[in-house]
Amino acid sequence: MEVNDALVDKLANLARLQFNDTEKESIKNDLQRMIKFVEKLNELDTTGVEPLLHMSEQVNILRDDEVKGSISRAEGLQNAPVHDEEFFKVPKVIKK
Repeated sequence: MEVNDALVDKLANLARLQFNDTEKESIKNDLQRMIKFVEKLNELDTTGVEPLLHMSEQVNILRDDEVKGSISRAEGLQNAPVHDEEFFKVPKVIKK
């Protein structure tokens, strides 16, 4: 696969990025090195090697649930800068 200016421009457009000429040259070199690395990996003989699905043989190792004490609602709200009797109050973040 050849990395050229058109490919770099297309990737920049998809990523919503802008590059000057020196940055484009650097990116072209980096992309070409990455492609050569992947092509080198394709040369490996992987017959008989099963795909790795998990990093270890252990599956779903969970700790036991333990009942612990909790704080009251009033204690939870006491340090909140703005609250009512039940909830924290925060500024509106979604505009319609």
